Order: sequence, then C-alpha cells, then structure tokens
Amino acid sequence: MSDKPHLLLVDDERSIREPLAQYLSKNGFRVTAVDGAAQARVRLAGNAIDLVILDIMMPGEDGLSLCRHIRETSDIPVILLTAKSEETDRIVGLEMGADDYVLKPFSPRELVARIKVIFRRVATGGIRQRAPDAAGYAFAGWTLKTGERTLVDSDGVVLPLSTAEYNLMLAFATRPNQVLSRDQLLDITQGREANAFDRAIDNQISRLRRKVEEDPKNPRLIKTVWGGGYTLAAEVKAT
Repeated sequence: MSDKPHLLLVDDERSIREPLAQYLSKNGFRVTAVDGAAQARVRLAGNAIDLVILDIMMPGEDGLSLCRHIRETSDIPVILLTAKSEETDRIVGLEMGADDYVLKPFSPRELVARIKVIFRRVATGGIRQRAPDAAGYAFAGWTLKTGERTLVDSDGVVLPLSTAEYNLMLAFATRPNQVLSRDQLLDITQGREANAFDRAIDNQISRLRRKVEEDPKNPRLIKTVWGGGYTLAAEVKAT
C-alpha cells in the first residue's frame, strides 16, 4: 500500500480538476479526483482520505454542505477552493471547520505549500478540540450540553449552536477565566495551521455574544482582554 498522503479533489470544472490532479500526483500525493459531492461522499465512505480539496461552487450539493458533512463525521482536513467574490462563503466555510482556503485563480505551488503546512501540523501533534470530560458545563445561568451540542438557558430554552460555535464555547467552558489568544483558540478549535484567519475567531466570538450576552456590545461573559485575547469570565461547574 502506498504511504503517500491520499487527497480527495472535488471540483466540477474539468479544466481545473484534471491538471491539478496531475500536478498534485507529481508532487508526491495520491489523488482521487471527482466532479461533485455525491461521488465525494462515496469516496469518503470507502477510502482512507487524508485531506480534501473542495470547490465551494458546484451544481447540486455545494461545497459548503459537503464541508459540513465532513466536519460532522470526521477530522479530515479541508481546503476550500473559492472565487474572490465568495467572501461570505469563505467565512461560513471556516466557521464550519474548514482548515484553509485558496482563491481562484491560484498557483498549484501555493496549494501544495498549504497542504504541506497542514500535514506538518498534524504530524507534530495538532489535534482538534479535546473530548469533553463531562456531559455538560454550567456557568452564569447557561448549560453547555456536550451530547446535544447545545446551550440551554436558565429557563430551559435550548439554543442550537453551529459546529464552530460549539467548539469555541467548549474551549471556553473547559478553560474558565483563562485568557486565550486568537492563535490558541484557532489551535484548540481547529487544531491546524490557521494563522491567516484570526478574524474567523472574531466573527465567531461576535456570534456567540449575540446569543449569550444581555448586551453584546458590552459583554460581561465572553470578555476581550486587550492585547491578550478572550476569556470566559464565569465560574464553571461540570454536570
């Protein structure tokens, strides 16, 4: 069996997919190339894939939907291929747990460099969010349910969380009153090289504050520590 990293390339544009697959193969990777999400799901189910290169805009099921599926079912790294006009989709993709993105048109050499950065991080022990130690974490009238991946308020109202929001909230709940830098939060929640996307953390923090703060513009729970990062200013009890 080949010890080369196995990449799954998903892009409906043949003019991009085939030359890119050839280039990646010449640069030390084993490549499976498919033209859509349906084929990608089959390959993911039946093969050991080490990394997915995924176009956002595809007919049928789009790349964001497939990215969500990958993140909910595995820890396989995902690099998005995206046009400059798709900024909102890029942000959504990162919040879903994508590890990187490359703008079209792109240099295949740059893509290879980004792939290698991700694999280096994995090889040196980068991991995603640690497994929760409890069924839930209670703080400031909220309970984070790790099984359901939801927040429940003091009245028992369930607040659904996106994958990115849950990962971030779990990072805070398991490290209360600890100042976490953007880099630390990226490392904890994504576990891979993501230094270029510090603003993704800021966006997620803003979304969480809108859900849990009485006044998101003057947060008392998820506080900003200027020059440091963010902290959950609350006592937390495992439930």
